[in-house]
Amino acid sequence: MHTYTIKEVSQMFSLPASTLRYYEDMGILTHVERTPSNQRIYTQEHINRLGTICCFKGTGMSIAQLQAFFNYEEDESRHIDDILELLETQEAHVASQFAQLQKDYAHVQRKLRYYRAIKTAIDHHQPRPDWNDYKN
Repeated sequence: MHTYTIKEVSQMFSLPASTLRYYEDMGILTHVERTPSNQRIYTQEHINRLGTICCFKGTGMSIAQLQAFFNYEEDESRHIDDILELLETQEAHVASQFAQLQKDYAHVQRKLRYYRAIKTAIDHHQPRPDWNDYKN
């Protein structure tokens, strides 16, 4: 079984070691063994869980939601409805974020087209474009 140090895991996930320790303190990164010199030992199971944590955090899931998820996961059959509700709520949240991000991206693209046209107009001594001509 391959093991990892806190430094390796920190680099792997681009997380400070303090965040890994915080995740332990919050109970979402569990069963981290220690060497006789008290150094943390991470396994592939920790790597897998951190992948889930980072994914869920990236979608805006809170520490409290992560705690609930991992608590539910300990007894899946008893908490399957809770797991599904939590994930369905998060899915709706991500879909909303994604829709907003698409709108924002379209606006940035519109602005780029507009300001590129302004630059072209300036470079060629032509009249500046009208913003209303740059609909998406």
